[in-house]
Amino acid sequence: MARDHSTEILAEMVANVLEVLVEQGATVAVGDEVVLLESMKMEIPVIAETGGTVLAIRVAPGDVVQEGDPLLVLS
Repeated sequence: MARDHSTEILAEMVANVLEVLVEQGATVAVGDEVVLLESMKMEIPVIAETGGTVLAIRVAPGDVVQEGDPLLVLS
């Protein structure tokens, strides 16, 4: 049986999604900004802690996310 080696990038706080900075199928490296959030009038970039290919995008601009909500899935 094949193992799933995907990694979810999660929201670390309640925030509004301002911009998704990557597209499905894109390759990201450690340290790349992947999503831009807004909370309390501050812009907060979400940084990839692992590299990989974007398998799925779980949010869109204008969405409100809660702490722990998945933003992206990387392979």
